[in-house]
Amino acid sequence: MIRSMTGFGRAELTGETLVVTVEARSVNHRHLDVGVRLPNAFAGLDADVRRVVQSRLDRGRVDVSVQVSPLSSQSAKTVRVDTALAQRYVEQARQLARDVGLASDVELGWVLQRPGVVEQTDAPPAEPATVWPLIADALGRALDELVERRTTEGAALASELRALAGAFAGVLTDMTSRAPLAATRREERLRERMGAMLAGTDVDESRIATEVAVWATKTDVTEELARLRAHLEEFGLMLDKGGSVGRQFDFLIQEMNREVNTVASKADDLELSQAALAAKGLLEKIREQVQNLE
Repeated sequence: MIRSMTGFGRAELTGETLVVTVEARSVNHRHLDVGVRLPNAFAGLDADVRRVVQSRLDRGRVDVSVQVSPLSSQSAKTVRVDTALAQRYVEQARQLARDVGLASDVELGWVLQRPGVVEQTDAPPAEPATVWPLIADALGRALDELVERRTTEGAALASELRALAGAFAGVLTDMTSRAPLAATRREERLRERMGAMLAGTDVDESRIATEVAVWATKTDVTEELARLRAHLEEFGLMLDKGGSVGRQFDFLIQEMNREVNTVASKADDLELSQAALAAKGLLEKIREQVQNLE
């Protein structure tokens, strides 16, 4: 099936000491453009995250956000006790007591209150290599959801494109049936005009035939209509094939638009011109939908 380029996925996984949350969002873009936001401590995993995304997606602007937090049962702080400094406080206190003739008993509570003896610091961050398996797992699940949503929207786009292609096929049929009638009318108009200009004189049938042939060559759209039918058939095959076909559709719509423009420029018949304009309108609608495809 074809997929759109718009989607969202989120996953949260819990490890022994950490919780990893990954969100992935994607929107339309001409190529695959990946943006990654990681905690500073895990910035070195940027390339790994990008490789995973690139292995799953082909087009779109994809923004991946990774959050790593300690479990609620795990403190983000650690306590450091400077035993050597505490020992110096005790020694100095005892020496002072001897010097002034006081008892030299030193309580633990007093020691713990001395500056620098007990300090709270942030817990050291986990090593990126040890956290990567958890991040990779959460990233994979977030991308699973994103791809699922892109696939669902792609199915809706495919249905819309089939309807537009059916409408275009109807207009193409009208142009194909109108083209021979337009040629007959051109010949009739030419005969009427030459007859009016040469009133009272013999009409040279060979001259009329030559002019008709020249005019027919300039206004013949048979090849353009045949190529449009071939392009339309290819359009249906690509829809059936699915996969990453957005760029191929872009090129095909350009080719179809070129053929329709040629028909419009050659047409000297009102109904054929109107049909060509209708075809251009449908192609524009198709092009707008194709811009959403991966």
